[in-house]
Amino acid sequence: MNHSEPETGLSRRDALAAASLLGAGALLGCQPLNAQERTPIHKPVALSTWSFGLPANRAAWEILMTGGTSLDAVEAGVRVPEADPKVRSVGLGGLPNASGFVELDACIMDGARHRAGAVAALQGILHPVSVARRVMEQTPHVLLVGAGARQFATQQGFEPCELLTAEARTQWQAWRDAGGIYQHGHDTIGMLALDARGNLAGACTTSGLAYKLPGRVGDSPLIGPGLYVDNAVGAATATGVGEEVIQICGSHRIVMAMEAGATPQQAVDQTVEHLLSRRPHLREDDGQVAFLALNRRGEYGAAALRAGFQYALSVDGETVMHRVTGHLE
Repeated sequence: MNHSEPETGLSRRDALAAASLLGAGALLGCQPLNAQERTPIHKPVALSTWSFGLPANRAAWEILMTGGTSLDAVEAGVRVPEADPKVRSVGLGGLPNASGFVELDACIMDGARHRAGAVAALQGILHPVSVARRVMEQTPHVLLVGAGARQFATQQGFEPCELLTAEARTQWQAWRDAGGIYQHGHDTIGMLALDARGNLAGACTTSGLAYKLPGRVGDSPLIGPGLYVDNAVGAATATGVGEEVIQICGSHRIVMAMEAGATPQQAVDQTVEHLLSRRPHLREDDGQVAFLALNRRGEYGAAALRAGFQYALSVDGETVMHRVTGHLE
């Protein structure tokens, strides 16, 4: 038997009849697909949280449009706000903890190999998302924190730098002099991307809650709450008050809802409603929580507790901002 050709089990007469039917089908436009047509072609998509997602998306889009991977795209994208001193909630220029030190959190997840890396409470390193990727690729671990994360970063060649800008220091001093009242509003950048090969990836990076207790870690570096990617299903990321997202494992819940058949929009809406059912005090609070979702077909969704949440979307060569109607409006 020739194993390079499958057996059809057809007699010569049956084969001729089948060929005749195929010919008739061709006349009707029912032509068999060639090998190239059978290969799925994916339309790249990138989306990220808040207005600083616009420059982040543009950087990611350059990679996606030149055939790059979603993993490279999300890393390059979120590095943009990490290095922007005007952004007060991410990286350089981020507002410090209660003691005046900038502590950074970040994670990255590669859908193609279902692996992740993260760092938390990292001081003095400009690009925590890139350190998180090194954790994923160079160690058997997922999460490194504090002094250990910094030591690993310097061993990997990352140069220490001062992250507290003069403007952020002035804001911190004013907060301290006013009595140090707790503030819980926060904007994190989370980014999701689908590349032309059909692979998903995501990244989150943040300086965390402004004036937080030293060592506080929110949802952003946590795989499950702040970010989750499953290449067979989809990806999700969160922003807002991290403590609330952690307590419902928000991003993982969204991906599981998509796996159960929900569209990305249905999944994020269901998760916001679940959050409200479990944390009813949020109806009276002024804190924000928002989610983005992207499935393996390139469909996306966004939802938030309150008005004001914006996200950047890149698809079909355009990058635009969208504003979300909050569930509590």
